[in-house]
Amino acid sequence: MNKEVQLLQLAIKAGKTVSGDRLIPAIQSQTVCLVLMNRTCGNNRKKKLRNKCAFYQIPLIEWDASLFDQISWKVINAYGITDDSFAQAFMKERTGDVDGI
Repeated sequence: MNKEVQLLQLAIKAGKTVSGDRLIPAIQSQTVCLVLMNRTCGNNRKKKLRNKCAFYQIPLIEWDASLFDQISWKVINAYGITDDSFAQAFMKERTGDVDGI
């Protein structure tokens, strides 16, 4: 299994993620450190998440649908990671550095 998927699953179990209708208000209140979005997400949702993350300067990563399928049996198109340590570990695993956060 992918290390990034394992980190996200651990963050979900620890209660350090936000999804669904609570994601946009969490971005606006800047309690989210990183946003993960499914590439198959609808165009309206994609545009809204991109614009909000760009305005509030929150990193946004687009993931393949296959990675989202490995996380849970629930259909969720985006996650926001609220814990800075999880976000840094995720970015370090993804890019090798944490300068993006």
